[in-house]
Amino acid sequence: MAKIKKDTNLRKSILQAAITGQLISNVEGETKTGKELLDKIIEERNAKLLADWEEAKKKNPKAKKPAPIVASEITEDEIPFEIPKSWCWCRLGDLIQIKSGDGLTSTQMKDGSIPVYGGNGITGYHNDANIHEETIVIGRVGFYCGSVHLTEKEAWVTDNAFISNYSKNYLNRNYLITVLRQLDLGKQQNKTAQPVVSGKKIYPMLFPLPPLAVQNAIVAKLEEVLPLVDAYENAVLQKEELKTALPDKVKKAILQEAIQGKLTKSWRKTTTIEESGKQLLDKIIEERNAKLLAQWEEAKKKNPKAKKPAPIAASEITEDEIPFEIPKSWCWCRLGEIGVFNGGYAFKSEKYVTKGNGIRVLRISDFNEAGINHKNPVYYPYNEELTPYKLNDNDIIMCMTGGTVGKSFLIKTLLEDMYVNQRVADIKILHPINSEYVYSVIQSHHIQKGIQDNKNSTNDNISAELIKNFLIPLPPLAEQEKIVEIIEQMLPLCEKLGG
Repeated sequence: MAKIKKDTNLRKSILQAAITGQLISNVEGETKTGKELLDKIIEERNAKLLADWEEAKKKNPKAKKPAPIVASEITEDEIPFEIPKSWCWCRLGDLIQIKSGDGLTSTQMKDGSIPVYGGNGITGYHNDANIHEETIVIGRVGFYCGSVHLTEKEAWVTDNAFISNYSKNYLNRNYLITVLRQLDLGKQQNKTAQPVVSGKKIYPMLFPLPPLAVQNAIVAKLEEVLPLVDAYENAVLQKEELKTALPDKVKKAILQEAIQGKLTKSWRKTTTIEESGKQLLDKIIEERNAKLLAQWEEAKKKNPKAKKPAPIAASEITEDEIPFEIPKSWCWCRLGEIGVFNGGYAFKSEKYVTKGNGIRVLRISDFNEAGINHKNPVYYPYNEELTPYKLNDNDIIMCMTGGTVGKSFLIKTLLEDMYVNQRVADIKILHPINSEYVYSVIQSHHIQKGIQDNKNSTNDNISAELIKNFLIPLPPLAEQEKIVEIIEQMLPLCEKLGG
């Protein structure tokens, strides 16, 4: 579902009032002016410089004494708006210092729960941290350079972002974040092919500095007012959100009607059913058993003691399991009876190679709302062991773990050869079952609710057994094709409901 964007004009006006001193008045406990606070901050910074110099001299007696920091000069012409007399103007470089994080590409990330911050917030997760306290980070490169985020206590900040350092004694962190976001640091980006901000660009920016008691009061007022702004914006958007949600609700209803045989009720009255769903299932199981025996006969030529395979039989399905009624010409079966499940291969990220030197690996991170994301693909050296994990046209793929668990797509046509990793289920629907029909069943509320109800809550994953045991309502083949035809006609109309 498309995300509704909020009208931020009211929010911006309130935040602007906050940093111009108009949001609050007469704060009790205000003892120091903004200028005195700035002097304290610079004094603290100079003390640290000298302490660092003293430490450096222990290793190198000739270490150069640092020049003291002094408050920047600001001319009347530079001042953008009036602030209260107890406040003062300073430059951002007087208050904060920034340094780049440490390089970490997506292929270098190890499975873990520690968030990785890049140019626009969290870009993935890792098993190690390079910061160990909540930290203000600023996007350094990319479209969102200049964006401001507060990390978790344990996090990794990449070299696509800046780690900020500031006085914890004289600056309220949330006030600092508020002003940094209002300053729109991204507007200071270099006009190059790759947008980038730097200390040289943002340090000269002007910063309205109130006394610490005023900073605290502003933050407290914003914490009181902004939830009301959220409530107002949500009320204004309620109608639009309902309009946006309607196509999704209608789509779910159509799929549910389809897999219960209600969309083809009239069609059945005028059509002669030559082979029921049960007869179709029996034929598929018979063909699978014949193939197993043929493979066994071949195996005996190399190993006369090869064990005869146990025959496949239709699963027993109890009355209690059946979620809804289906037409008499249909039957219930399990996904594992009409499809072959493959859980993917455990590719090792340290062995990834460049395009042209290996095969494409499909990971859960390659899934997006439209299907497969072809940005930043990864490749792996090919060997024959990987052959069973190759995707084919008309395969159904499904995320088995993570926040997108249960998300699935039908691969109609592959743009390049792909092989699934162990977190992606590959379901190959057996001929002559219609893959598009089975995909519609998997997309329906019937299956998706089952996934959410039965997933492992510890790490959001689903098992191979759960997938293979999905209950599938199986119509005759001709009716499968008719259902797919009707769905293809109706779903585009759903999208117009949101227009």
